[in-house]
Formats: sequence, structure tokens, C-alpha cells
Amino acid sequence: MLDPYVLAGISIALAMDAFAVAISVSAFLKNIYPRQTFRLSFHFGLFQAMMPILGWYTGNLIGQWFFAYDHWLAFLILWVIGGKIIYQSLFGKDRELVAQREAFNTQKQNDPTRGLSLVMLSLATSIDAYAVGLSFAFIGVSIWFPSFWIGITAAFLTLVGMHLGSYVGKKFGDRMEIIGAIILFIIGVKILFDHLTA
Repeated sequence: MLDPYVLAGISIALAMDAFAVAISVSAFLKNIYPRQTFRLSFHFGLFQAMMPILGWYTGNLIGQWFFAYDHWLAFLILWVIGGKIIYQSLFGKDRELVAQREAFNTQKQNDPTRGLSLVMLSLATSIDAYAVGLSFAFIGVSIWFPSFWIGITAAFLTLVGMHLGSYVGKKFGDRMEIIGAIILFIIGVKILFDHLTA
């Protein structure tokens, strides 16, 4: 049985990437809708809950191969999405495009809480949870309750991050898009650095 304080610490640590990405996404969107908040919170929580289970089941066989490359995958995903945000911020900003993007249909097209961007962000922020599940398998810890708690924590902190980022985005305007992208870059570098120096 895993100590509750240890589990809480692991859950919060794993959710920090999701929290930071949620701030970046909502700062980019500025005006967030309940549906967007639900989508991001639900998917981040779901992926954070599923990845430890996947790591726990795959064990040594696939785990050793994936563990060698997971940090590169997370790094690449976060940098691609961050680069897209910066590109849109710097090169898609004449007045007509800004007005169009404020319309709901245009926002749907560039909405990181939809489609492939949503899946990529969910995967990038949950890859570390795979390694945690793998380590739980090595020490013989049951995975079901920890994975549930990890998912709930990630969903909650994503929800908080979405509202915080939306407030900051409205207050500071388009500059927050660049800052949000930089946060994604930093998270990607942090994941890569943590794994390469482990």
C-alpha cells in the first residue's frame, strides 16, 4: 500500500505540467467556454490516469524501450505546439484576422482544446505518468487507486489553470500568447533535462 502523502506528492508533481499547459492554452484563447474547460480538464485527467496503468501493464518489455524515448517525444510535441502558437501570434495578426479570430468559428479552428492538438497536449503532459506506472510495477504497488487519484488531481489543476490563464490572457493581451508558448518550450526542455540527467 502506497503512503497517502507520497501518493499526493506524486499526483501533484505529475499534474504540474498539465497545470502549466492549461495556463498557456487559456491565455492563448483568452475567452474560454465551459466546454473548452471541460474538454481539457477531462482529457488531461483521463490521460494522466491511463498512462500509469499502461506503464504498470507493459512492465519491462515495452517499458525499457519507451522509457528511452518518451522524453524526446514529449519535448518534440511541446515545441511543435509552442512554435505554432508563436507563428500564429507573430504572422497572423493584422486587424482583420484578429477580428475574425474573435468570432466563434475562427476560434474553433485554432482551438488547442480540440482535435489533434488536444490529443498531443494530453499525451505530452502525461508521459511522465507512464514511468511512474512502470516504477509501481517494479515495487509491487497496486495501480488502480493511484491512477484514479493521479487523474483526478490532474483534472482539477487543469481546471484551475484554465481559469487562471484566461484571467491573465485578458489582462495582458496578445503578449500572453508568446509567454504561453515559451512556457511550453520550458516544460519540454525540463522533461528532456530531467530524463537525460536522471
